[in-house]
Amino acid sequence: MSRTVKIGIIGCGGIANGKHMPNLSKIKEAEMVAFCDIIVDKATAAAEKYGVEGAKVYADYTEMLKDKSIEVIHVCTPNRSHAEISIAAMEAGKHVMCEKPMAKTYAEAKEMLEVAKKTGVKLTIGYQYRWRNECQYLKNVVDAGELGKVYYARACALRRRAVPTWGVFLNEYEQGGGPLIDIGTHALDMVMWLMDNHKPKVVVGTKYRELANKIPTGNAWGDWDPTKFTTEDSAFGFIIMENGATISLESAWAINLSETKEASVVLAGTEAGADMLSANPKEPLRINRVHNGRQTIEVPNFDAGGVAFFEGTRTDYSIRETRAWIDAIINDKEPFVNPEHALVVTQILEAIYESAKTGKAVYFD
Repeated sequence: MSRTVKIGIIGCGGIANGKHMPNLSKIKEAEMVAFCDIIVDKATAAAEKYGVEGAKVYADYTEMLKDKSIEVIHVCTPNRSHAEISIAAMEAGKHVMCEKPMAKTYAEAKEMLEVAKKTGVKLTIGYQYRWRNECQYLKNVVDAGELGKVYYARACALRRRAVPTWGVFLNEYEQGGGPLIDIGTHALDMVMWLMDNHKPKVVVGTKYRELANKIPTGNAWGDWDPTKFTTEDSAFGFIIMENGATISLESAWAINLSETKEASVVLAGTEAGADMLSANPKEPLRINRVHNGRQTIEVPNFDAGGVAFFEGTRTDYSIRETRAWIDAIINDKEPFVNPEHALVVTQILEAIYESAKTGKAVYFD
């Protein structure tokens, strides 16, 4: 990378402070020059901590988008405004990194893709789990044909009691849903990317709000307020793809299971299988197969690394996401997470919610 990219941040809340701004601050080619939030104090604090000298602060993102020096916008707002802000930014000629999910609805996400194509700017969505070591390794295994034909997968996003009690996570109007659209979206993206399969045929879904009214909660982040908990607490989907492959999607913020796993996948192929379900942190990925007539399990060693590892500079996967994004801007490459894939994720999530509401399967053309 050989030049500086000027970036504006819209939405200076949890995800901006937890991922986007810290990661951008570690990339010398990235300069955060403008910050916007409807709570101006948040934007001011972000500018003071992460901004270049003279960084501007806005309460209205439309004013920020008038600044022609800004090349890239990071959209870190509640799901309801993803499409509106991303579209406005692209129409202003800005490349856009939009936090996941792509949008609250499929129609909004589709419009985002259409505007990206019309304007010619780059659009990507924040599915950073693709960059995890075990994900990258498994992708190479699948692409090399070592699993054979992958015909079954599980996308796991289960928390026993970890309901986010801050921000607008529990507000269905702002977010469009609960754990399905929040963490289920990551697991589904991982599965379809690993399988290289983004053509759904039919979806059946269910959702539940069975634990939201139970107090005390035992929640990892303290008791939630049942009156503000307007989303589901768990949701499940059964997806059949055009090629006949089956995907089972499990998501929950609160569920009575003693063993849970988040942002994890299971793949079953004709030659071998793989899973990220081990409770042993030394086994983030297991490959199972029959070798010489015997069942075997192979566990890749991700503790070993190159010089960077031994120097203590091992790179976090979310920073890899940010580096790849900035590199795509500077060197005019396709984003690692393309909007076409993210659109299908949103399409399936919406179908699960629709099926849960109507009690009927949702078919795709």
